[in-house]
Amino acid sequence: MLVSFTPTEKVEISMEKLHFHKVLSPFFLFLLHLSSLQLLSSAYTPPLKYFINCGSKSNMNLSNRNFVGDENSGTFSFSKKSSTENDNSPTRNPSALYHTARIFNRQSSYKFTIDETGTYLVRLHFYPFSSHTNLTTVVFNVSIQGFSLLSNFSVRNSTNTPVIKEFLITINPKKFIIQFTPYQRTSLAFINALEVFVAPPKFIPDAAPRVTPGGKSNLTSGGLPSQALKTLYRINVGGDSFGSDYDTLWRNWTSDDGYLINQESTTNKLPPKGIKYEDGNATKYIAPNFVYNTARVLNVKSNISNITWRFDVSKKASHLVRIHFCDIESESQNTLVFNLYIYSKFIQIVNPYEIFNPVAAPFCLDFVVDSDESGFMNISVGALLDSDNPPILNGLEILEFMKESNAAFVEEESKKNHLSLMVGLAAGGVVFISILMIVVLALKCRKASASNVPNLDLGLKIPFAEIKRATNKFDKKKIIGSGGFGKVYFGTLRNGMKVAVKRGEAEHGQGFSEFQTEIIILSKIRHRHLVSLIGYCDERSEMILVYEFMEKGTLRENLYNSSKNSARPSTEYSLSWKQRLEICIGSAEGLDYLHTSSDGGIIHRDVKSTNILLDGNYAAKVADFGISRTGHLDQTYVSTDVKGSIGYLDPEYYGSQMLTLKSDVYSFGVVLLEVLCARPAINASLPREQVNLAEWAMSWHKRGQLEKVIDPRLVGDINPSSLRKFGETAEKCLKDYGDDRPTMGDVLWDLKYALELQQTVTHTEPYEDSTIDASLQLPLIVTQRLPSHSLSTEKDDVPTARNDGSETTASEVFSQLRIDDPR
Repeated sequence: MLVSFTPTEKVEISMEKLHFHKVLSPFFLFLLHLSSLQLLSSAYTPPLKYFINCGSKSNMNLSNRNFVGDENSGTFSFSKKSSTENDNSPTRNPSALYHTARIFNRQSSYKFTIDETGTYLVRLHFYPFSSHTNLTTVVFNVSIQGFSLLSNFSVRNSTNTPVIKEFLITINPKKFIIQFTPYQRTSLAFINALEVFVAPPKFIPDAAPRVTPGGKSNLTSGGLPSQALKTLYRINVGGDSFGSDYDTLWRNWTSDDGYLINQESTTNKLPPKGIKYEDGNATKYIAPNFVYNTARVLNVKSNISNITWRFDVSKKASHLVRIHFCDIESESQNTLVFNLYIYSKFIQIVNPYEIFNPVAAPFCLDFVVDSDESGFMNISVGALLDSDNPPILNGLEILEFMKESNAAFVEEESKKNHLSLMVGLAAGGVVFISILMIVVLALKCRKASASNVPNLDLGLKIPFAEIKRATNKFDKKKIIGSGGFGKVYFGTLRNGMKVAVKRGEAEHGQGFSEFQTEIIILSKIRHRHLVSLIGYCDERSEMILVYEFMEKGTLRENLYNSSKNSARPSTEYSLSWKQRLEICIGSAEGLDYLHTSSDGGIIHRDVKSTNILLDGNYAAKVADFGISRTGHLDQTYVSTDVKGSIGYLDPEYYGSQMLTLKSDVYSFGVVLLEVLCARPAINASLPREQVNLAEWAMSWHKRGQLEKVIDPRLVGDINPSSLRKFGETAEKCLKDYGDDRPTMGDVLWDLKYALELQQTVTHTEPYEDSTIDASLQLPLIVTQRLPSHSLSTEKDDVPTARNDGSETTASEVFSQLRIDDPR
């Protein structure tokens, strides 16, 4: 059924313009900025590895890729106890790459050495050719550490063409393992060819606007590169299908004919001239000119108001949707403006000339789109009301975010070691076994509190001797902080990396559960505004966590109570209001990523100024996940013992013991006031009415005199409109009931707007910085191609020059005031 909008429905949409404007004006600004992140390094060159011709001794050149025979290469390894299979009828196979296959009759793997952090394209090639083994009947699983790529997979191919499965995965420098597991003992697994190579920088955006099936769009999903993606559709709209020979990254693009609803309403459009890529958005690596050279255009003579494509997708899943545009239709500039629809309920106005002036400059927009129970997704473009401009679309990609797998991932070496050990035990006899059992039991007793921890990333383990060397045997002069877990030391690893070493002490009251929680959470998440875990040590009953050193220390240190530690020089430097807003924005981004990074999100549970760290450029990172909890989609709260820090604790959580994502929002509201007023959340030395920062500051806010309690060093530095917006944001965070508080995504938008107001030279009327009306001013901002004066507003969305987009951690990462029982 064609999804179409009648003239009456168009009028209703127009009448609701203000409602959409509230969401889409800042939303489109964010889209423009995200698109600018797509700028790929001109220095990127498609890599030479890894391309593998499985089950073969011969190398094979295909589309400028040298597929190396896996039996004669030393650059990677694979399970030796496997076999090869040859095609009995090679003349029927369209490519010699699929004349051989590697066969596995038990759990086996390929292993690669990765020397560059980044997003990698992983492609698996399958072709069940005719052989002694009936490859069309085998069923198997394919996985990497943390993710199941294919489950109960079989290739029943009736088209006599290879099946290629593509994934995008962020890989850190280390051994990367792809594991094949036959579904049953009598089954097999096979693979014909493999590709593992790094994509261009920023190929996947750090964040993107989130769209729900109901059309809600004032949400943001962050930390996208840290998640695994599976390619579902890559569509060349208005053009023919084409393969790897014509794509810059050897991708396959499919014609949109099979997904288009009512083809009679559209025409295919060919360009009058070539495509010119402009700096700042799409490049030839985002999509080749074959995609932007063709388009589907609405037939203005038809009675249909839009073009719609429908795709089958997984139910209740999240997808990265990348939509490609290039104006090859209009004969003059600034005439092509139209609507983009997702699920017909979300509307975005697309104006290519708000991004680029030249005709035929390609660009793309990214969205995170949640699917519903229907199992399909609709994407449409439609004409504006009373407009003669036909809408246009050039390309479309849909990738599904893969959920993390809890399945056991067993490396072959551990199996071999286990087998060798068993053989040795059998040969040694009963005496040897007895001695071994005594030793094992003794070790278990000694390390009961810290060793053999399940689910921990063993690749992060650091020897105790290395940590002692890095800290000069835990020299007292290297202490840079202390908290609920223990002392924090400054250290330097052998490779020169400066680190913060957090050493657990039993007398501090926090122990194994916090230690384990921190490792599990930080080994699974990565974001530039969250601390990164370098490693841990659990030798000799030790519980040690190692993070990157954060040069400027905690947010609290930079607001007041400057550090006196010798390892980090104290500073009398005062943060400007702009810097404080940027720190709040960065912290909000980190918390928003936590809340949206997995099913139900992660609740930090101890948000405060000592758990926000600053790097050398004063970029903020949220730290200390020892008491964090995972939420669940099937419930709105988590019942738990009350934990948190005095002055920051959500009163609803304290009273009901029902923890929600909004508990973090309340705590963050206190941090906002701490940033504004530069004083602790609780100060018992002050008069009674001033002891509690939240109550005291909000009492002045209600009187409309918040400026009376700000940090004296900020007087004259704050735009009144920015202060008003900031105060409103803090007030919403501090509502008594969680349902009345905004999400962290909403808080993030409000803070970005407060920063925009601070940087606006010509101030608007007082009413224009309210939550509802203020956003109406943003179209004035986004009319520029790439708004220069809003660039600093979004600077925390631009990855800094780091390997993986995240900085990391350090001093005072830990709670100084923490409670486990009701106040």
